[in-house]
Amino acid sequence: MSDKKYEKGMRIRRSVLGNDHVERAEAGKSNFDADFQRFITEAAWGSVWARPGLDKKTRHLLTIAMLATLGHHEELAMHIRATRNTGVTREDVKEVLLQVAVYAGIPAANAAFAVAKRVYRETEGSK
Repeated sequence: MSDKKYEKGMRIRRSVLGNDHVERAEAGKSNFDADFQRFITEAAWGSVWARPGLDKKTRHLLTIAMLATLGHHEELAMHIRATRNTGVTREDVKEVLLQVAVYAGIPAANAAFAVAKRVYRETEGSK
């Protein structure tokens, strides 16, 4: 892949996840995972997230739904923290997790609600 795709991916990644998160991830990168980090930056952020077909908020809602459905709780927490950058509200997250409950199962949604509650408590206090 090209440096342009990587650079575009980094811009989008920073706009969604925030500069602090990306800086921490970059600082933690090693020779072992550097190729993987480049790959996800180019493929996920520089290709899929860069496509014009869906806006950033919609892509983020879909990402949250899939992470919750698949039980990827660390990534889910990271993306719930990032909602402040994409216009996704608590109400949006609640509605997406209700969809997860119906189409992916109560246990998946229950765990995802627990992750979301924890993140909201950590980042902005319980509401």
